[in-house]
Amino acid sequence: MLLPLTLYILLLTFVPVLQAIGMSFTDRYSGAFPSLSNYQYIVGRPDFTAAFLNTLGITALSVSMEMVAGLILALMLARTFAGRGFFRTVILTPMGVPTLVAGAAMLYFFRTNGYVNEALLRLGLIDVPIYWTESGLRGVFAIALADMWKVTPIVTLLLLSGLESIPGDVYEAADVDGANRWQSFWSVTLPLLMPAITMALIVRAIDAFRIFDVVMVMASRSIPVMSTFVYSNYFDFQDPYSASAAATILLLMIVAFIAAYFLLVERRRGELA
Repeated sequence: MLLPLTLYILLLTFVPVLQAIGMSFTDRYSGAFPSLSNYQYIVGRPDFTAAFLNTLGITALSVSMEMVAGLILALMLARTFAGRGFFRTVILTPMGVPTLVAGAAMLYFFRTNGYVNEALLRLGLIDVPIYWTESGLRGVFAIALADMWKVTPIVTLLLLSGLESIPGDVYEAADVDGANRWQSFWSVTLPLLMPAITMALIVRAIDAFRIFDVVMVMASRSIPVMSTFVYSNYFDFQDPYSASAAATILLLMIVAFIAAYFLLVERRRGELA
């Protein structure tokens, strides 16, 4: 059993990743190794800077909104009320929608004659329709909102499982101590929910850093992100060296985020425990 598992990990995980990293440090003209020429080339390009900043912005916005919305929904669904099973099922609907279809559906909201512009025009908040899917903060916000709609059910499920694993006697003890609902949430629910929050945050952040199909459907090349930058360099420009360098930087962004989270949040939580 150990041999197939080892071969699976080596051949399908480490070998492709190491090959991409090795190519990123190989000079495309002389074949010299190691070389930083590919990194120097892409870092000096304005489309790489835009892709890097857009990826950070979309990740920060979408994950923040997903965590807040997912926590609110999980707290609501953890309560006992009539029709809870129905609402638990309905709220998972976006998970069953293919990402390409979800991106196309979001265009009904964010295109020039979409629902968002129509609502803003009727409210008198704007005079002319906004072009949401262009590069800049508006485009980052529209992509982040579309991503939030698609994947918030996953966050809700993870947090709901964490809420239902909290024993009821801790809330009874908090009631005996005179804690109100906010104090009970802040001092009991939130600390005991941290393992589920950590899992949801890491899973979603990794996925958000790699966002691709929603961006391609909604904005094509007008809002570059790291994944579309890699795709464009590899397939459109036939440049595997630049694509490998960008993919390696994307990998480092994910690793840096996870390391920073554990250093700043989990270690702090361990010290307080």
